[in-house]
Amino acid sequence: MAPHPFAKVSHTSFSVSDAAASTEFWRRALGFEDLEAVQGEGWHGMVMLHAPTGTVLEVQQHDANRGERFDPVRTGFDHLGFMVSDPAELDGWQDHFAELGVDFTPTVHREYGSVLTFRDPDGLQFEMFYRQGHP
Repeated sequence: MAPHPFAKVSHTSFSVSDAAASTEFWRRALGFEDLEAVQGEGWHGMVMLHAPTGTVLEVQQHDANRGERFDPVRTGFDHLGFMVSDPAELDGWQDHFAELGVDFTPTVHREYGSVLTFRDPDGLQFEMFYRQGHP
């Protein structure tokens, strides 16, 4: 057992090929707001906040980035799921993504739940997800 519990997830950070394009994607697609421009040796990015949920995301553009598209079968990140409280909300998200030209796969309803998969400009995969009884 861990020596101390942690309070919650602090933030999630993604390596991207174009920090400005990714920041704009998160602003438009999910309503994130810029929190802080960040930089370090060989990289720069943006920390963003989704105020209604307190979710913090960071995008980092590394100078050595080779521009490859995301591949979910390669070791590493697979996807991040955002919870919705009602499966009917997925229809609204699907319409929103279509209006913005966001790459998405239409909602699928399965025994375990309902999911709308979408991708950022680098092809990183995300989900809007509903599961009954999900905490």
